[in-house]
Amino acid sequence: MSRNREVLESLDAVLDVGSVYDPSRDRYDHHQKGFSEVFGHGFTTKMSSAGLVDKHFGMEIIAKELQLDQGHPHAVDAIDNGINRYDTDQPPRYVNNTHLSSRVGKLNLDWMDPDQSSEKENEAFERAMNLTGSEFLDNVRFHVKSWLPARSIVAECLEARKDIHPNGEIMALNIFCPWKLHLFELEEEMKIDPSIKYVLYQVSKHWRVQAVSISPDKFESRKPLPSQWRGLRDNELSTVAGIPGCVFVHMSGFIGGNQSYQGALSMAKDALKLL
Repeated sequence: MSRNREVLESLDAVLDVGSVYDPSRDRYDHHQKGFSEVFGHGFTTKMSSAGLVDKHFGMEIIAKELQLDQGHPHAVDAIDNGINRYDTDQPPRYVNNTHLSSRVGKLNLDWMDPDQSSEKENEAFERAMNLTGSEFLDNVRFHVKSWLPARSIVAECLEARKDIHPNGEIMALNIFCPWKLHLFELEEEMKIDPSIKYVLYQVSKHWRVQAVSISPDKFESRKPLPSQWRGLRDNELSTVAGIPGCVFVHMSGFIGGNQSYQGALSMAKDALKLL
C-alpha cells in the first residue's frame, strides 16, 4: 500500500487512496473534498471505496460466482463515511465491536509492534482483503441459496395461517427457514390484518413458539409470551401454564419451547388470551 503519487500513477487500479474517483482509470477513492457519489436506485448513502468497487464490479463478481445479483453493503459505506445509524443525540446502550469494519480494523498493525514496515502493513492489508472477500461471498451464497428460497415457504405458510388458528395470528412453518424479514415484507404486501403474533417451527425434536418483534430491527415483541411463564422450565412451566410438555420460556418472553407441535400451538393460543 502506498500514497506516493508517482507510485499511484504507475498502477493499473487504485483503491481508497489518491483522492481521485475516476472509474475510467480505475481510481476509486472517496476521501477527497467534494466527493458525494451514491449507489443510486433509491440508495442515498454516500459511498466508501468498498461501495464504489461494488457499484462498478459487484454485479460482475456475483454473476461470476452465482449468476445472480444481491444487495449493496450500505453499512460499510456508512461506517467508512462516519454516518450515524440513527438520527438521535442519545448515546447507544451498547457498542457492537464485532461488525466487519471493526474486525478489519483489528487487523491493522499494533502500535506496540516494533516492526512497522510497509511489508508488514501489506501483509495486514492482504489479511483484511481475504476476510472481507470471503465474508462477501459467504453473504451472497447465503442470500441466494438460503434466504431467497425461503420467501415462498413463508408466503405459503402465511396464506395457511387461519388453518392453524381462526383469528390468523399464529403461523406455523412446515420447515424451518429464515422467516423474519420475509414475514414483515409479505404482511405488508398481502395486507395481513391482524398481524402475526407467534411463529411455530421445529428445531430437532422439539417445537418453538416465537413472538414476532414489532419491526425487523427491534427486540421488542408484538405480544411477548405471558409474564407468568417467563424464566420457567420443564415441569414447573407445564404446571403454571397448564400445558403438558413445556420446555422453557425465555426471560424476555420472545421465545419458548415445547416437546410437541400441539403443545407449542397450545402455548401460542393461550398466550393470545393472556396479558
